[in-house]
Amino acid sequence: MSENLHLFENTIFEGASLEDAKSAIIMTHGRGDDSSKMQELVKSLNIADDMAVVFPIATNNTWYPKGFMEDWSENQPWLDSALKNLANIIKHLNDHGISNDKIFVLGFSQGACLNLEYTTRNAQKYAGIAVLSGGLIGPHIEKSNYSGDFQGTEIFIGCSNIDHHIPEHRLHESEEVVAPMGAKVDKRVYEGMDHIICEDEIQKVNEMLTSL
Repeated sequence: MSENLHLFENTIFEGASLEDAKSAIIMTHGRGDDSSKMQELVKSLNIADDMAVVFPIATNNTWYPKGFMEDWSENQPWLDSALKNLANIIKHLNDHGISNDKIFVLGFSQGACLNLEYTTRNAQKYAGIAVLSGGLIGPHIEKSNYSGDFQGTEIFIGCSNIDHHIPEHRLHESEEVVAPMGAKVDKRVYEGMDHIICEDEIQKVNEMLTSL
């Protein structure tokens, strides 16, 4: 992998301009993508006219090099850089008057893991969090990494029961962390599904967006 870590400057901003936006959605892609799948997915979502759409871009199409359940050291310094990149994006939105409770965070696969890890380390009120085939990062759940209060934020966790990247037990372990931190969790385990985003997940995300 390149020695260059993730750059905030690679982020793509679409939808409403930050000067006019009342809310934002951050759509974080998975390993091997360049955000094109997220840019295609957004066409199926109920995006309000006053919502900014943010596509973070990973250097070399990968947020961190190893599996999300490898030892933390195996994914450094890339993991810290990816988390910092999300922090920079959210600060940029905050600086334009979009508070965290108006920021919806969505990710798929590696991007879902990254988003959930970031928001759980920085738990507060978000507009919503959609974890599509993902879970908290690490060889085990290290609760000391997490702090804050989600204040009723809805977190949707959707994944296959046979996903070859995301073991089902990590979905349940992730819920067991975020629920006591004030999250309202909707977890759906899909029988026999591939490592994809299914129509039920898109419908659920649209319900969440419509309720904002």
